[in-house]
Amino acid sequence: MYASMRSEINQLHSKITELEMEVSEHSLVAGAIQPLDPSRRCYRMIGGVLVERTIKEVLPAVQRNKEGLEEVISRLNEALERKKKETVEFEAKYKIRIRKPDSNVKDDSSAKEGSSQGVLVGPASTDE
Repeated sequence: MYASMRSEINQLHSKITELEMEVSEHSLVAGAIQPLDPSRRCYRMIGGVLVERTIKEVLPAVQRNKEGLEEVISRLNEALERKKKETVEFEAKYKIRIRKPDSNVKDDSSAKEGSSQGVLVGPASTDE
């Protein structure tokens, strides 16, 4: 039961993240086509089919879709908070505690390897 609650929380969180990415894409598209001439042709993907429209027709649809996505995200956030609250109550009721891995112990060899990251060394050139 507890595992399924945690799984639902993870699924909600990943769906919210996915939809937030879609909202940012819609914002980019709206920002890119807004200053252009409304009679200019543009193409829009609808159900896997590329359709030719004008900016005047596409811009309101993109903005409506963005607003709809934002509304869905807010509802999913509310559901996520409710599910988190249920999980905390479940943990308290059944005295469930989650052990966190010991992160205080660090391996010195991995720190040395990490410090050399970002350095690109090419082959030695011989000009003879």
